[in-house]
Amino acid sequence: MNIDANASILLVEDNQQDELLILRSLRKARLANQLDVVRDGQQALDYLFREGEFAGRTGPQLPTVVLLDINLPRVDGLEVLERLRNHPQTRLLPVVILTSSDEERDRLHSYQKGANSFVRKPIDFAEFAETVAGLGVYWLAINKPPER
Repeated sequence: MNIDANASILLVEDNQQDELLILRSLRKARLANQLDVVRDGQQALDYLFREGEFAGRTGPQLPTVVLLDINLPRVDGLEVLERLRNHPQTRLLPVVILTSSDEERDRLHSYQKGANSFVRKPIDFAEFAETVAGLGVYWLAINKPPER
């Protein structure tokens, strides 16, 4: 598996248990050279646009992929997604909705707003770990995004 040394993931997750499971799963699969975590939608926007507390952020302009929860404090995930798709700098940034929601309307709204994928967080730990590792492999090693 060949992963670009600059490949990175932005995880937008407010549930600390899910965050730990995701981090552990990606590390176990030897993925994510860099994995940054923010805990709400406003932090995600600030991180991606280098504003607010992230105004001095260094490193790659954008991550390789964003793993985005829907139900977030301050700014919900669907609004984050909509703002990303409406900005030329982030319009093509891969965004995977990773959520505990199994609501058809959430899935529909996610795709309507431009999600690249909608993945329900499995309840079973082993399945959860396998799902996250598969996401990492696909978005960091298999997928070929356009040049930015």
